[in-house]
Amino acid sequence: MNKAIIYLLLVGMIACNRNPFVDHKLKFEKISENCDNLKPSFRMVSNVAGERFEFEKCLPTDFSKDQMKVSRQGDTVLVEFQKPAAQKVLYKITLDIDSYPKYNFITVDNETFNVIPSN
Repeated sequence: MNKAIIYLLLVGMIACNRNPFVDHKLKFEKISENCDNLKPSFRMVSNVAGERFEFEKCLPTDFSKDQMKVSRQGDTVLVEFQKPAAQKVLYKITLDIDSYPKYNFITVDNETFNVIPSN
């Protein structure tokens, strides 16, 4: 019995010793051939796996996932898109972020938003 309790405590302590990380999953969909109808809204949905952010962004016509970088700086998640060259089109961006420890801000191309998860 005592060995089982010690084993469970040891496993619990090891499981709690997590290293900081930030993971993301990006989905994007072209919604317009120009950026005239850009809606400046920024929507966040909290779930058990992290937060989902939905917004519109003017990006290069040939945008791909490797043209976006996600990193962590303190309690802020930084999302940086490559600057569009000549021709830009409007994309709907869905970005899922899972990060440890908890972050309080997300910055998307120099625009910072407060992250307040729903309970």
